[in-house]
Amino acid sequence: MSYTLHRGDALTILKSLPDASVDAVITDPPYNSGGRTSSDRTGRTARAKYTSGDAKHDLQNFPGENRDQRSYRAWLTDLLTESYRASREHAVAMVFTDWRQEPTTTDALQMAGWTWSGTIPWIKPASRPRRGGPKQDSEFIVWGVKGSLDNTRDLYLPGHYIASQPRKDRVHITQKPVEVMQQLVQVCPPGGTVLDPFTGSGSTGVAALKEGRHFIGVELSDHYAGLAEQRLRKALEQEAFELAGPEL
Repeated sequence: MSYTLHRGDALTILKSLPDASVDAVITDPPYNSGGRTSSDRTGRTARAKYTSGDAKHDLQNFPGENRDQRSYRAWLTDLLTESYRASREHAVAMVFTDWRQEPTTTDALQMAGWTWSGTIPWIKPASRPRRGGPKQDSEFIVWGVKGSLDNTRDLYLPGHYIASQPRKDRVHITQKPVEVMQQLVQVCPPGGTVLDPFTGSGSTGVAALKEGRHFIGVELSDHYAGLAEQRLRKALEQEAFELAGPEL
């Protein structure tokens, strides 16, 4: 397997990708959420929005968290439109979001040309309880298809996932569990290419390489691009070792 990691603005780099060159788009864009008012949503850092005040880690912030609702939808629509152009027929797009931005994300997906096909809950058991009401223990994966699903594939995936955020070796504020990502990347045919325009710490890419898929990633933050590069290289080396087998 192979990977390519671009450092820079996602929309700029997506425009440079050839038509019909990827088989799946699986990504976790900045939610631009986490606030009751416009100033809360646009004036606070990612760490302030998505990390509790008594958090023991000191993970670095990431950019792209300063859009209001209208600009977020327009921006995400542009990104998913370019992703649609770069995708082959039957490609699947999976976009992480939270409860606040789920309606906007489904709008953007459809305006970009994808056929919205469902919303998958990701339930996080370790979430904190909420006094006086239900705890907010879920994020969501909005997914759609370019054209129609390839019904010739013998593939059956769950309609929901239950997994806590990584705690050991966690390097990103919104890092996703690799075990969940390994199941999601299977929507890409074996040997195909997974695209993630918001690579972050590289979990989608690590999962793609582990599952026998190629990977194209984009990351704006130099800090997180460096971490992703390390994790992708390690995953690729591990896969090469396992394929060759240990020397006896």
